[in-house]
Amino acid sequence: MRLDGFGLLVNDMATMIRFYRDVLGFGIREEEDTSNVYLVKDGTLFLLYGRNDFEKMTGRRYEYVRGVNGHFELALYVDTFEEVDEAFRNAVEKGATPVLEPELEPWGQRTCYIADPEGNLIEIGSWNKPYEEKDRTEG
Repeated sequence: MRLDGFGLLVNDMATMIRFYRDVLGFGIREEEDTSNVYLVKDGTLFLLYGRNDFEKMTGRRYEYVRGVNGHFELALYVDTFEEVDEAFRNAVEKGATPVLEPELEPWGQRTCYIADPEGNLIEIGSWNKPYEEKDRTEG
């Protein structure tokens, strides 16, 4: 099996579309008024499913956490430490909830956290090197 995408069950589709599109720069593949929305970021499919529609489709009810939650994180990468600070500042100015201001971690990564309008955690981090080199080991 190959990872094809990542889906998020959302309560307020229009708000979440605007956040991921306008704040984080995800591309949208169809109109905003559909119940399943396909967004794309750097070639990765990111799906937003309306909670009510998904429950109808599966014939089940689910529990949803309110507020900022720690069930998962979505990690975004930028090439430089300065870009971490800039991305954090821009996202918060556009409505993201600040969770952790940018800081340099003991393991050498500069990172920060924001939350989307429904409380899902998003990390913005950097190893201060281009994406293509970030996982390369010496030797």
